[in-house]
Amino acid sequence: MLLKFAVTNTRKMDLKNSSILITGGTSGIGLGLVKQLIKEGATVIVTGRKLDALNETKKQFPGVHVFQSDVSNPGDIEDLYQNVTTKFPDLNIIINNAGLMRLIDLQDPSLDLENINREVATNLTGTIQMVHRFLPHLITKKSAAIVNVSSGIAFMPYSAAPIYSATKAGVRAYTQALRLQLGNTSVRVFEMIPPGVNTNLQNDWIRKPNPGMMMSVDKMVKVAIDGLKKDKKELKPFLIKILRLASRIFPGMLLRFGHREFIAIEKMKKIKQ
Repeated sequence: MLLKFAVTNTRKMDLKNSSILITGGTSGIGLGLVKQLIKEGATVIVTGRKLDALNETKKQFPGVHVFQSDVSNPGDIEDLYQNVTTKFPDLNIIINNAGLMRLIDLQDPSLDLENINREVATNLTGTIQMVHRFLPHLITKKSAAIVNVSSGIAFMPYSAAPIYSATKAGVRAYTQALRLQLGNTSVRVFEMIPPGVNTNLQNDWIRKPNPGMMMSVDKMVKVAIDGLKKDKKELKPFLIKILRLASRIFPGMLLRFGHREFIAIEKMKKIKQ
């Protein structure tokens, strides 16, 4: 019995001649991507919810093109699609980087349904909506790519940020399924998997992570861009390989270790009350 396998596009990504849309590109990993992709010679398009942050990004990098848009809003995505594909018909890469991470006590009754769903709407639903709307355009290009940003937390749920953990596991599963479905097209699918990275995601946390255990944005972005050039499906540093292995060998120990942070955070809240 003969088995037929989809033939994938094996040409390496030409970043210099690419037009790249980055969601959440005004800070953190997104802004790091802007900086390094501009150096690669790419045409860079940045989206974000806050106009002030977009203007500051434009001021810092005059060559970028900015559009105000919220990935959790289907209407915003439709407007973004129409505007970007009209002004940049050569768009061939989208990087779904927009993200929200909060420390949440699931027993907190003050969180209404809309509030508790915010990370799902941004991190997971936003990624799926962006891909679904832009895919018909990307699939017409000879060489195109989708980069979805997940997290090392996809391998090890972090009880202090339960909704974020769920969304990143979801992004990973969705990305793997998407890659299989697009295997016979010109669109390559990449997953960027950062470990803990020093970004603005932690600005509002009552308990800050240990800086010594966090990776710098520039290093993480360099890993990602080098991986794109080499056509690596997973754009991850060595630390993620260790975490992935440990999650298979010692899953319970890792969960308990991470849960210590939640316990410490709850104690800090009680002291401040």
